[in-house]
Parts: sequence; C-alpha cells; structure tokens
Amino acid sequence: MITKKIFGLLIIALLFVGKSFAQEIISAKDFVTLQKEKPIVVIDASKDKLYAQTHVDGAINIPYAILNDKENKVEGLLLPTEEVAKIIGTKGVSNEDTIVVYDEGSQKYATRVYWILKYLGAKDVKLLHRENAGFRDARVKLTSAVPTVKAKTFTVNLNPEVYADAAFVESAIGNPDVIIIDARPENEFKGILDDKNTYSKGHIEGAINIPYESLVQKETNIFISPEEFTKLAGIELNPEKTYLVYCKTGVKGATLYAYLVNMMGFKNVKNYEGAYAEWDALGKPSVK
Repeated sequence: MITKKIFGLLIIALLFVGKSFAQEIISAKDFVTLQKEKPIVVIDASKDKLYAQTHVDGAINIPYAILNDKENKVEGLLLPTEEVAKIIGTKGVSNEDTIVVYDEGSQKYATRVYWILKYLGAKDVKLLHRENAGFRDARVKLTSAVPTVKAKTFTVNLNPEVYADAAFVESAIGNPDVIIIDARPENEFKGILDDKNTYSKGHIEGAINIPYESLVQKETNIFISPEEFTKLAGIELNPEKTYLVYCKTGVKGATLYAYLVNMMGFKNVKNYEGAYAEWDALGKPSVK
C-alpha cells in the first residue's frame, strides 16, 4: 500500500515538473502565433523528396542525413561540428535565430536536427509536430515553392550536457545515478536476428528498452502523455538522475532525448551520438 502511494506521488511530481518546465514542443496554433510575434527560421527536416512535394511556406530543407559523415565506417556519426555549422549557416540559419524544426510527422527526423542544434549551441530551438488535423485547423500555409535564403554565420558553442560518447557510456554502466535507455525495437534490444534486423548483438549492459515507436500515438504520431510513459518505463523515474539514451545511429535516441527533456521536464539527459553502431564497431560488449 505504501509503495503504491509513493508511486502515485512520484507520477504527480513528474507531471508537475513536466508542465512547469519550459517546453520547446509547440502546436500548430502556437506556431502561427509565433510567426506573428517575431522573425523565425523554419526547418523542414524531412527527406528532400517529401520536402519537394509540400512543406510549410518559407521553410528550408535540412535533412539530418546531410549532416552525417559519409566517409566514417560508423553509420550515423556527425561531420566535424564546424562543418555541420557551415552547412546549417549556408542554409540560412544562425545560432542566434529563433528556430522551429518539424518533419513529415514521424518526429524522428525533426528531433534529430533539434538535438544537433541544441548540441551546437543554438539559443532558441522549438519542435513543431506536423499533424494534418492540427495544421488544417491552425491554417498553416503549405507550398511546394522553395524559398531563396541568404547565408548566415552559425557560431558553434558546444553544449556537452546533451552529448555522450563511448567513454561516458562505459562510466555509466553500473552507476545507480544513471538510467540507460535503448530506443530501438525489442528484437534489436534482445539481439534477435530476423529479416528486418541483421545488425544487433544485443544491448548495452544495464539498459532498459523503451522503443521509439511507443513514444508516439499510432494514429497521429503525437507524443504520449507523461503518465503513459511512466507506466511504460516500468521503473522508478527520478528527475534528479541522469538519463542516457541511445538507438542504432542516434536518430531515434534524439526523439527520446526530446521527449524526456520536454514532456517529462528532465534536465540531465544525454544522447549517445555514436549509438549502438559505434558501440559495436568499437568491440564493446553487448548483452542479450
């Protein structure tokens, strides 16, 4: 009985923290209001073919993949930060801008670019979820026209608090103050190989599995509530602990990062950039 009461109080505390925290996730209605209040830069993080079909009027296209190092044997690693900043600046984005990022609706591409911008030191970044009914009701203007942009300077001011490397992961294993969360599908987490998964040998020791797909509602892809997430995690969630998230290549891990920071209000959240792809390439141990 006491345990249930404590658990209930914890959920209430988490909800209070999440709602009182300055959320950077905005609705379509919020977006339209923001457009009227100040100049903003809108980034469509969708793949270029989808962007070409339709996008928010005035949005520029920065697919997360163009920021990756294609020459590195580890899939998904970023280019050197100064190169990433140069690409973003060429696209017309400054670290001083108010930036709104969205994608085709899956959340994963937008949150990856969101996390990159946060890591590079952008001062004001917001996430806009593209949900058709919300866009329609708020009368968000869509177009296929590509805007002309003027290059800007994006000055890097790295934010190490949101970033984790393999060394940090090693130090986190067995640390009771760090909760490691694997955002990959259950089969990858368990190292079960099938037609859709020929990669994973298992997961990082001590990690719990909260698949990315479970963070969003199936019909709309809108994030689930903090109450649902707390039940889904199945463990005690303490806002004072550090949360280390990862996936295969850092994309879905960034979605979990954005969720924990904005929906749960947690302040100590790190995304392992190299993710499982790097962990395995380095010969680090996996468990099943």
